[in-house]
Amino acid sequence: MARIDFVPDDYIQQREGNRANLTYLVLLAVLMSAICVTFSIIKIRQRAARNELAALVQQMSQAQRQIAQLEELKIKSKTMMRTMVMTAELLEPIPRSVILAALTNNLPGGVSLLETRISEKEIIRASPASAGTSQYQAAGAKAAAQQEPPQKGYETTIEIKGIAPSDIEVAAYIARLSGSVLFDSVALVESKEHKIKETRFREFKLKTMLARNAVLSRDDVGKIREKREETL
Repeated sequence: MARIDFVPDDYIQQREGNRANLTYLVLLAVLMSAICVTFSIIKIRQRAARNELAALVQQMSQAQRQIAQLEELKIKSKTMMRTMVMTAELLEPIPRSVILAALTNNLPGGVSLLETRISEKEIIRASPASAGTSQYQAAGAKAAAQQEPPQKGYETTIEIKGIAPSDIEVAAYIARLSGSVLFDSVALVESKEHKIKETRFREFKLKTMLARNAVLSRDDVGKIREKREETL
């Protein structure tokens, strides 16, 4: 039996065209939504990267400021150390570097220093009354001494520790230090014999005082330092 379709062909084609257009519109909307989402994600990432870059730039600028402050502090500390050294040399009648140089210059052959300690102690010197005067003159001198303020000074003690091949070199070192104008009352504190494998040596300790009236000129200081540089 033959089938008769009463729907016109134009209607069917128009309906299929509308369906295809709707499908295209839906696909286009989905595509545009995906593009918008992707664009938003890219913008968010760009904003985050821009914020991170700004934070890094700020950290770098802060680090540069800190480095500049450190360099400035180093320069100031060097200047302060130089000033302190110059002040110490001006205040001390004999700089400690000159004392160490004198100790090194007087070393006999084979003698080496292990340790050196320099300590200062403040002392108060009273003005003594003149000897051989009458009772009235002594009383007047005593009253004048009581009115005058006591004189303050410093007593410098030097402790030396070293090694030598024998007691002969130790005695020679003591003699050299005793003959120097810088040191006074050089005394041997201890001398012990040690042995490492087949080598024997003496470990000694000396104690001396810096001469109170010792004064060196700039030429003397320069010569002592030049001699120390030659021996090094």
